[in-house]
Amino acid sequence: MNARPLLLALLLAPVLGAQAQTAPAVDAVTSLNQRLSAVEAEAQASGFAAFERLQARHAVDALAASRGRDRDAALYVAERRVEIAQIAARSQATQREVDRLDRERGELLVEASRRDAERARAEAERLRIAAQVQAEEAARLRQQTLADAEAMQDVEAALQGATGAQAAKLAAAREKEAALAREEAELLAGGGRLPASRHESRGEVFTLAGDAFGSGQATLTAAAAGSVRALAAYVKTGGGAVRIEGHTDSDGNAAGNLALSQRRADAVRDALVAAGVPRSRVQAVGRGQAEPVADNGSAAGRARNRRVEVIVPQK
Repeated sequence: MNARPLLLALLLAPVLGAQAQTAPAVDAVTSLNQRLSAVEAEAQASGFAAFERLQARHAVDALAASRGRDRDAALYVAERRVEIAQIAARSQATQREVDRLDRERGELLVEASRRDAERARAEAERLRIAAQVQAEEAARLRQQTLADAEAMQDVEAALQGATGAQAAKLAAAREKEAALAREEAELLAGGGRLPASRHESRGEVFTLAGDAFGSGQATLTAAAAGSVRALAAYVKTGGGAVRIEGHTDSDGNAAGNLALSQRRADAVRDALVAAGVPRSRVQAVGRGQAEPVADNGSAAGRARNRRVEVIVPQK
């Protein structure tokens, strides 16, 4: 396939793209589809920029499906992906033209060497001039290919930067939302403080330490009961199943520790249900001494191992 019509279409595509950026937002999808279709019409038969065109098509489809505040970010991504597809197709078409010119130059030089002696000087000079023209054109196109590659890297870098900034904003918004939910839960609990928590792949893990119960007992202390009420208010702001896991240290026998951990998990479950969390959402499991988080050889380690963990789905 002759790549020159494709080069002309791709050189015109940025002009069309600049005009499309000034169109109303409601026409953005149509404009980007037109730009992408122009690239695909010329590039599809030769297979140029297949991956980049597929990425651009996905980005335009995502823009069409986006709503509300997500639309600006989706529009930015779609415009950059279409731009990348244009540059990639132009670059690949240029490289194919370079290859063709190189092959022609080689054929011309071979032909020159085969001319007989009488016609060698005149014919060789003609072919030398033609080869020089082809070499100069190939060099020019190589420079264009390098410039296109640099431009595509710049666009990719800008796209990655925008994506990272958007992710940071989203994380900050979620963190603020979680903090407000914690404050609201503590206020609703009448001053009870939420237990300490950490975020893991299984969810947000709240830990009631061993001093939440009397020694060898499964009854919550007054302070721990207030924390569980605050935790219930926090749980009710979200959805999903809540898992309660009771743990002990290694003092005593394993069977007794397993039973104690189950009673303590049940006590926390019952307190959550009493505070308004549907029982169907809560599962209580005793793990006994099987999953220590510290060395049971020290008093401090055993204190850390005596705990009840409440795993709440991420908000």
